[in-house]
Amino acid sequence: MKIRHLLLAMFIFGLALAPLRAEEEKTGPKTDKVPEKKADEKEKDPVLSVTEHEITIGGKVIKYRATAGYLVLKDEKDKARANMFFVAYTKLGESDPARRPLTFSFNGGPGSASVWLHLGALGPKRVVMTDKGESLPPPYKWVDNEYSWLDQTDLVFIDPVSTGYSRAAKGIEAKQFHGFTGDIESVGEFIRLWTTRNARWASPKFLVGESYGTTRAAGLSDYLQQKYDLYLNGIMLVSSIMNFQTALFAPGNDLPYQLFLPTYTAAAWYHGKLKGDLAKDLPKALARAEQFVIKDYSLALMQGDALPATERSRIAKELVALTGLPEEYVLKQNLRINIFGFVTELKKDENRNIGRLDSRIVGIADNNGGGRGEGGFFDPSMEAILGGYAAAMNDYARRELKYESDLSYELLTSRVQPWSYANVENQYLNVAETLKRAMTKNTFLKVWIANGYYDLATPYFATDYTVKHMGLDPAVRGNLTLTYYEAGHMMYIHRPSLAKLKADADAFLDATLKSANVR
Repeated sequence: MKIRHLLLAMFIFGLALAPLRAEEEKTGPKTDKVPEKKADEKEKDPVLSVTEHEITIGGKVIKYRATAGYLVLKDEKDKARANMFFVAYTKLGESDPARRPLTFSFNGGPGSASVWLHLGALGPKRVVMTDKGESLPPPYKWVDNEYSWLDQTDLVFIDPVSTGYSRAAKGIEAKQFHGFTGDIESVGEFIRLWTTRNARWASPKFLVGESYGTTRAAGLSDYLQQKYDLYLNGIMLVSSIMNFQTALFAPGNDLPYQLFLPTYTAAAWYHGKLKGDLAKDLPKALARAEQFVIKDYSLALMQGDALPATERSRIAKELVALTGLPEEYVLKQNLRINIFGFVTELKKDENRNIGRLDSRIVGIADNNGGGRGEGGFFDPSMEAILGGYAAAMNDYARRELKYESDLSYELLTSRVQPWSYANVENQYLNVAETLKRAMTKNTFLKVWIANGYYDLATPYFATDYTVKHMGLDPAVRGNLTLTYYEAGHMMYIHRPSLAKLKADADAFLDATLKSANVR
């Protein structure tokens, strides 16, 4: 399986669009078009759209300024390299930057805009879905987000080059930004430049990334320190992927088969495919799957074809119990269940696929080239979110943010493919080592990782494995915490998990800022 196919299917990303409040439709939000500072005497940077709003979060009214537009990245000769689109939300009435945290946010892909965290969890507006996280019929709606993080921190949502409205500058080849190294350098430069122009070097600073965005955040943790001497207070990783060996189903790499298994169990439990005691309690079912992986399954796979027939049969029967799949299928797969096989086989007798991003979501099977992933796999959990978020962002940008562009807003684009991993040729990318270096040098750096039990894109047990193999010094090991949610990759589309994510974010930010003597 090619890496680019896996990543396009695997990483990213809740729903839709509501009319503006009646009073805003009558009067409109306060709007003021202002230009950025001059780059030089000959040329001005693009005009930004600046509007003012308010929202109630936790019973408190937060008045804030929204700024949408481009920040131009330039080379040392002052030539434009890229126009990076962003939306920033800053609380009004805050005069001391040292007391007001600043958080930069992005999603993953590679090829994803920041829209998912923006309109799903963190920003002042969110897409409306069912409480479970299923799509509602169009026309879609967006509403005030009572779970926004804006009461705790200012927010800057960044669209990497070729995603959202971001584009390479005229005459500049975009592919230089389409790889691990170019991406880190361009997003890192954006963070430095935005921080400088807005006089926020004194602010406590955080990164929050989702999916491949966690890869980017971990990579930036040390890059920002090394390149710009910019030290972070905290990093929040939503549905993390740092060690790519844990997720790439490739010949000779048995690790994903082991680490995906507990999430197979969670999905099978949710869809009523487990039997006996395993069907009664999810935590107990997960504990059994985890222990089976650690004690028996890993040892069995390590033996390869030398595994005795009796042991092969025993392992197969336990896999059947933990996955709900037929024993004939498990044996045919040589005890190694590929992610695409699992999501298409679990409910095959009903002509249904389960979701890869969120295995709770079910859709009609259509695996003959009609999907967006590997081999045309149709992921119902991906399709459930795309239409709503696309409509919401395009409507919200023009009507609420007053930002006008005729460009297509690229939520999840294939333009960045093939993504370059030239920095790790003949290796698996592993930015957990990068994050370890950052935490070792900056012993105040705190890390929080949020995991969904039903996430088959970045499984929670793979993240657990990665963290346990970072080799952190005991002095900083306590700086890293993990939380778990009964939802999928985008746990925030599940209303109860969205509320829990907000509570956990508040706790993380409070603890981190108190340790920095900010609160």
